[in-house]
Amino acid sequence: MEYWIVFFLSVIVFNISPGPDVLYILSKTIAHGKKIGFASSLGVCVGAFVHVFAAALGLSAILMTSPVAFKIVQYLGVVYLLFLAYKSFKNSSLDLAETEGEKSDCSFWGAFRQGVLIDILNPKVAIFFIAFLPQFIREGHGSTSFQFTYLGLIIILVSLIVEFFYIMLAATLAKKIKESPTFKQRADKCIGGVFIALGIKLALAS
Repeated sequence: MEYWIVFFLSVIVFNISPGPDVLYILSKTIAHGKKIGFASSLGVCVGAFVHVFAAALGLSAILMTSPVAFKIVQYLGVVYLLFLAYKSFKNSSLDLAETEGEKSDCSFWGAFRQGVLIDILNPKVAIFFIAFLPQFIREGHGSTSFQFTYLGLIIILVSLIVEFFYIMLAATLAKKIKESPTFKQRADKCIGGVFIALGIKLALAS
């Protein structure tokens, strides 16, 4: 029982603390609504599970032991984030009539794919799971790979629950400010700024 109390407290504290993923999800929610916020959250969580699965197989250890592999994934992630920033700033310069027909990143699946790629191309996510989960691996409770997988899945499920409340709060806030005729352009600029900040943060990671 004590084991699970410590584990869940650690996971809840980690998830409540707003990180890059939460910042990204909040900005998408404020700009495009709850549906896109949930899609972004699901995408980020699926990307995180890819890292969990890779850690369970031992593949993520390559990112910790190979600086070259870490840098390749890191710079791919930076380039992708800067590309998303460019698209957001480009959208912000269009008229509302033009942006209403924009479906690429404002559709459910577009936002979902975006979230998946953002998390997969962040090597720090893999390193988090490699550093965090071994502390809770127990002898006699299944193989290490099995424990990695189900503990990682629990972390992701808790993330989904916490992000649900963040999304609802962000959607409520967005309702109050969406009356502005220039809201869409300002929101896209805000998202572009978020992507640039995340890109810089990832580029400085070691």
